[in-house]
Amino acid sequence: MSLRLSYRDEQMLQGAHGPAPQMAMRIVVRMAEVYGAPELMDIEAAHIDSTIYIGEAGLEFAERLASLGAKVSVPSTLNVSGLDEEHWMDWPVPEGWAEKAHRQMVAYRSMGTVQTWTCAPYQTEHRPKFGQQIAWGESNAISFANSVIGARTERYPDMLDICCAITGRVPKQGLHLEENRGGEVLVRLDRVPLALQESDEFYPVLGYLVGDLARDRIPVVIGLQHTPSEDQFKAFSAAVSTSGMVAMFHVVGHTPEAPTLEAALRGREPVESHEVGMEDLRAARRQLSTDEGGAVDMVLLGSPHFSLAEFEALVPLLKGRKKADDVRFLVTTSRFVRMALEHKGLLDELERFGTQLTVDTCPLATPMLPPDVRTLMTNSGKYAYYSPSLLGVRTVFGSTRDCVESAVSGRVTRDGSLWE
Repeated sequence: MSLRLSYRDEQMLQGAHGPAPQMAMRIVVRMAEVYGAPELMDIEAAHIDSTIYIGEAGLEFAERLASLGAKVSVPSTLNVSGLDEEHWMDWPVPEGWAEKAHRQMVAYRSMGTVQTWTCAPYQTEHRPKFGQQIAWGESNAISFANSVIGARTERYPDMLDICCAITGRVPKQGLHLEENRGGEVLVRLDRVPLALQESDEFYPVLGYLVGDLARDRIPVVIGLQHTPSEDQFKAFSAAVSTSGMVAMFHVVGHTPEAPTLEAALRGREPVESHEVGMEDLRAARRQLSTDEGGAVDMVLLGSPHFSLAEFEALVPLLKGRKKADDVRFLVTTSRFVRMALEHKGLLDELERFGTQLTVDTCPLATPMLPPDVRTLMTNSGKYAYYSPSLLGVRTVFGSTRDCVESAVSGRVTRDGSLWE
């Protein structure tokens, strides 16, 4: 199939709009050919994941675009960076590494982007709208935007995302098109207690299990009686796109394109069906831990970045208490949420407990983890999944309350009553 280009696309490709759009359009066109797209289409916004410094190639690419005078043509938010600019010195981040990560941040700043530096752009004022065509990177954000909001984006990898933002164009294919947004794998919940469904701990576990079943297909979950909060959907989106490559899901009766099972499946039969009960969920919960007990070196919250609502729920659990001296209690968030915490007077309570905040990044994106951290406890399905391989630590998954209790005692403390 040959790729049809508009007059403006051709002009950009020939350099009529400058060298940076020309470079970006060359990449967009080549990827459209790889995808087999018939033509390009407009987008209204982008979210750039290329901001994380992972080596010389990404930095060289960003600085090359910046040197050519690249500017985004649509509002473009930025994912986490490789650096907490203000507090990286508090952690064992190598100075040379920090210098390069900062250069990459500077390059993307120069392109007229929005300085969000967060993996949860949907919890900012730049949240897209239902039906809006966008080009987003970052797996949890892609899943949330498609599924919970009903915006339209494909999985945009690093470097392609910024090219789409510069040109304002994307390959017309995949989840941008209505006919490709129907569910494929049916997951039916069987006798899952309502009390468990209402708990925050349930959604990372369910997401991890559903992602493992669906892989890169679109799952449809039916049987959920509780309407998840935004942060519960956030936790599900992160987990489902981590254990699988799920860019979109439907929860019947709770997500905008799934008022009914028939609507979620677009009138077709699922290619695969699974019944999920408590035994399956308990097994998934166990798989999120590589360590069951003993001492805890660090409690890590905030993947995706902690929201203001999550902090407001956390603070009462900390009030009047203090973490154990030999435990680090770290929460990752955005600079804007940190400013909101300060405005609301919540920082003092967090600091009294012994909380450390890191903004604009996370330990999965920057080498900040101290070498003496051997066992890490988290309420995040994403942190639990990636930390053993990426950070080389043992992990324990638990609820936010479990994490707080473990930080206070210095040892793994988990309440499993909801899972019995």
